[in-house]
Amino acid sequence: MIIDPVQILKTSAHHILPTAVPTHVAPVPSVLPDRAELQFADDSGKRTLWVVFVLMVIASAGFSAMAWRVPVAKRLYHVITTFIVITASISYFAMATGHGVSVHTTTIRSQHEHVPDTFHTIKRQVYWARYVDWALTTPLLLLDLSLLAGLNGAHITMAIFADIIMILTGLFAAFGSEGTPQKWGWYTIACIAYLVVVWHLAVNGRAQAQAKGNKVGSFFLAIAGFTVIIWTAYPIVWGIADGSRKISVDAEIIAYAVLDVLAKPIFGLWLLVTHAKIPETNVDLGGFWSSGLSGEGSLRLGDDDGA
Repeated sequence: MIIDPVQILKTSAHHILPTAVPTHVAPVPSVLPDRAELQFADDSGKRTLWVVFVLMVIASAGFSAMAWRVPVAKRLYHVITTFIVITASISYFAMATGHGVSVHTTTIRSQHEHVPDTFHTIKRQVYWARYVDWALTTPLLLLDLSLLAGLNGAHITMAIFADIIMILTGLFAAFGSEGTPQKWGWYTIACIAYLVVVWHLAVNGRAQAQAKGNKVGSFFLAIAGFTVIIWTAYPIVWGIADGSRKISVDAEIIAYAVLDVLAKPIFGLWLLVTHAKIPETNVDLGGFWSSGLSGEGSLRLGDDDGA
């Protein structure tokens, strides 16, 4: 029997063929997690750490040699400035050898309309050794400037306290979590503390320095202005490095290295050389500083009270 295919199609057209039931549920796509982004120091950053370490060691030796050329009673600036670069040397050695650094993990969540949220993980090195360095050296730098201006103890104490708050809150901000007030909240507190430091230098320090004479006033205005400009660059670098991660760890290391060299060896050399030419800036310390304990006030061990 011959079957006409056209006839079969006409016959089947009268029957209802099953169709798929419409649904409003979209298929769930599969989202594969991406690999963590590693933001670590490369060769250029590591070499920079070693170079700055060597520069700080040279500065330490140079400032120590300069200190030996002045009487002990007049070495206060030299001692403070030498302590600054020695501390920086230790910090840079720690960072160059891989110590004083931690990895901060940040997870960034991206929300989408038709697909599940995605998460991007960033692991970035944070050199916490530099914060230890700053917590020790920036108060000493402030002490140098405060002694140069002739600030009283109350203003020196408040400036140094604000400075320590600035450094510690900067460290907290570096390890702050994304999407919370931690990172930029701590950063804001650090900036406010920095403004307190600047206020003490610009207002109280300048007034006291001018009272000591034109030479002292002009020198303080120049070196304090230089310091404020350099210190203002630090939070800017932090904002584009640890804060928003816009630059690499290598670029961060290089930027901080330039600022540290300017703020410590260059500042120290300028201070010590110019201070030697302006007698009004001398801080003459006698007593225990230069002569030790006198016979009248010394401690006696093993003496018999009845002797």
